[in-house]
Amino acid sequence: MTQFLHQDFLLDTEEARRLYHDVAADLPIVDYHNHLPPAEVAQDHAWDNLGDLWLSHDHYKWRVMRWAGVPESHITGNATHRKKFDAFARILPKTLGNPMYHWSHLELWRYFGLDGQLLNADSAEDIWQATQEKLASPEFRAQGLLKRMKVELIGTTDDPLDSLEHHQTFSASAQSADLKMVPTFRPDRAMAIEAEGFHSYLEQLEALTSQPIVTFDDLIKALLQRLEHFTAHGCRAADHGIGQLTQAEELSSAQLDKILQAGRQGKALTSTDAESFRMALLLELGRAYARADIVMQLHIGPLRNNSSRILTHVGRDSGADSMQDLPLAAPLNHILDRMDRTDELPRTILYALDPSKNPVIVTTAGNFQGGGVAGKVQAGTAWWFNDQLDGMEDQMNQLAQMGLLSTFTGMLTDSRSFLSFPRHEYFRRLVCRIVGRWVADGLAPQDQELLDGMIADICYHNARRWFIS
Repeated sequence: MTQFLHQDFLLDTEEARRLYHDVAADLPIVDYHNHLPPAEVAQDHAWDNLGDLWLSHDHYKWRVMRWAGVPESHITGNATHRKKFDAFARILPKTLGNPMYHWSHLELWRYFGLDGQLLNADSAEDIWQATQEKLASPEFRAQGLLKRMKVELIGTTDDPLDSLEHHQTFSASAQSADLKMVPTFRPDRAMAIEAEGFHSYLEQLEALTSQPIVTFDDLIKALLQRLEHFTAHGCRAADHGIGQLTQAEELSSAQLDKILQAGRQGKALTSTDAESFRMALLLELGRAYARADIVMQLHIGPLRNNSSRILTHVGRDSGADSMQDLPLAAPLNHILDRMDRTDELPRTILYALDPSKNPVIVTTAGNFQGGGVAGKVQAGTAWWFNDQLDGMEDQMNQLAQMGLLSTFTGMLTDSRSFLSFPRHEYFRRLVCRIVGRWVADGLAPQDQELLDGMIADICYHNARRWFIS
């Protein structure tokens, strides 16, 4: 009988096993996009129990708990961390078939050495006690958990208003010699012109930059001042969360000024005006990223906060998001071309939440290669609902067949959890299975130097070249 999550899990050919165990398994991790709290890294945060560490910020787990019938009091409510852990332990067997079942056991096994133990209602007490003993030791604080997984870099996600004091503190510490923590510029709130808090946000930006924001150019100047602050603190990338991308009109400065003023006054804007404003802002920021030689990431396609009940009682980003199903190809090509036509397109990574858009992403990326940069525009890894076996395999196969898998910057956690890094192992096993099957099927030569280099690049070196070297 095949053992669950055994040593050769997913590795179904001899070549896949060799590639994983000899090449991929021990490579460091460059996790260039996540949502870890910088303060917890800099302060080397400690947790009292697994319930807090595992469940306080992980909306993936919240989502499956709700689906399995756990009351909100035992997910995000006032129940104790122990009761929340017990609730999760009870429902985890129900997640069989969902990647949560694999991820959770890999986390228990890789961090806590509980190999072979399955979490359920019967084992919850023993696992709770075993993890309690571990969490009491210094190596299970935040930095120790990252080092345990050989994490070399984490790219946090930060608002332009952030002081970056925790990044500065950490970069000055001895620990930064082995682990780099760099900020990522995420100006979504500056682009949400129809949002209720837009005027208040710009007031804070004005105060921070001593830059009155009356015109569109004023807004750009203020944001670029903050971008300079970010790059001075090691920023390697910017990130934009885009629910909907449209082929907006190209407006004059006077028109953009008028829209900005209307947004600051809380006036209703047409969807055309709002999208035109956003795309103009994205265009100017993209050009600035190119000048600063930082990577632009576009996360396209979530439909967020769909449950009014959860939004009211729990808050934003609490596990009530889904995929958009809107057209993408024309507006995406249009905005990238506007930067590319003047040679102002930065290195770019594109992510689509709708997996049916993967071919659009890959073929769009192929349109804008050049400048002597390998994979200058990337088809980013399978994202969010898609970072499961079928989703990742489909994304990589489409990238391989329509583009170049060899230049792929690989996996990231996109997570708020310090225990999420075994997802890199999950990905590495899968990419080794894909390439191993190519060899077994006669689709790739059994050329060890060629295959080893490709796997090492996808799992580590390509990301390292983009975000560290």
